[in-house]
Amino acid sequence: MKKGMYLAAAAVLLLGLAACGGKNSHNVNLVEQEGKEKKIINLFGPMEKSNPDADNVARTAHELTVLMAEEQLGVYVEYRTYTAEDYQDKTYDEVVADRARNNMDDLYLLNPDVTQMLGEEGRLADLSGLECAKHLREVVKTANTINGKLVAIPQEVVAYGLFVNQDMFDQYQLKLPNTPEELLECCRVFKENGIETPIGANRWWLECFVLAIGYADLYNGGDTDAQIEALNNGETKLSDYMRPGFTFLKELMDLGYIDAKKACTYEAIEGEGPDFLAQKTPIVMAYWGAANTETAYGAPDFHMQVIGFPTELGQIPVMPMTGFGVGMEAEHKEDAMAVLEVILSDEALQVYTDHNRVISPSKNVEVACIDALKPLNDRINEGVFVLGANANMKVEQWGNTCLIVRDLLNGASVEECMEKFDKLQEEALQ
Repeated sequence: MKKGMYLAAAAVLLLGLAACGGKNSHNVNLVEQEGKEKKIINLFGPMEKSNPDADNVARTAHELTVLMAEEQLGVYVEYRTYTAEDYQDKTYDEVVADRARNNMDDLYLLNPDVTQMLGEEGRLADLSGLECAKHLREVVKTANTINGKLVAIPQEVVAYGLFVNQDMFDQYQLKLPNTPEELLECCRVFKENGIETPIGANRWWLECFVLAIGYADLYNGGDTDAQIEALNNGETKLSDYMRPGFTFLKELMDLGYIDAKKACTYEAIEGEGPDFLAQKTPIVMAYWGAANTETAYGAPDFHMQVIGFPTELGQIPVMPMTGFGVGMEAEHKEDAMAVLEVILSDEALQVYTDHNRVISPSKNVEVACIDALKPLNDRINEGVFVLGANANMKVEQWGNTCLIVRDLLNGASVEECMEKFDKLQEEALQ
């Protein structure tokens, strides 16, 4: 699962296909295979650390599209991978950023903060000329366009929500929460009935609460561009958007509804997942694909529902964007672009979406989601969501928010956290 920075959105593809990058590296661009010479395209991504015997539909879906590219182009895609073993190791994002800056690979699977960072540094190729880019949803283009260049494209649109044990909610006659206040009340009831930690959390995804609460109106109030421009020119303060979400998280921590100490060391799903599956914790947060994958929450022994994060505007999904990028100075740049053209074509994305049951980046490809995901899917189809990453904002959102949430978990006050947001905004203005 996601062992890289913040989202574990890079966990989405679950590329458990090879050992750590560097161990299988090649110094030549040709490999003998069935008597023919094939070009090698190096792809760097995260490596899954979960049960290898479990049926991993996400990994299989990606493999199918890569096989299409290999057959059509006569190339060989070699996987170079990395995953942190625990919270003390380098993150995936730190490793992938270093490799991209040193042109060590051709293709990279990137989290939104790294996409924005590398894009602003000019280290990623412009993908807007690809045929597949013409079919992208606008939300995908918005999240991944930097200085007029489309620098990353995903195989799926990642949507985060709250995974809830509907049976436990029914047991205590609780309705699924629409607002922060309703979530607090649900947690109070769970706590009073002996459930030690109502919300299972890890060190990556608590920023979803903050982003949903803070940007609910910005993305769903009808004046998104004007509000972003006001943030970018300093007319409004970033901390004003962030304060409500941080105040809410602090209340969840103070009341014992989230275990901050455990969250600081828990890896995504691996930490809080066992308690959720054992029905000791009624609520966790995760991304869409986790509901389909047996290595995550795809086979619970209870009725599961996936809803948006409670805000004053109701339940809202948070949508950051992982994506594939090509190094600007990659050794096999043109071949890597050709691989993306195949695996991101409508034909390949239909295969990927049908197999993996996720939201496609192409507006021409629809998903038939499982029942558990219908509440989240309904909101997305209504156009109600918050972007967890938006390259049009001068201050990167996903990664910075995650780090400052980490400070809150480690004892910083809400105001100390707000000062960090204000400093980031000041630096961006300068």
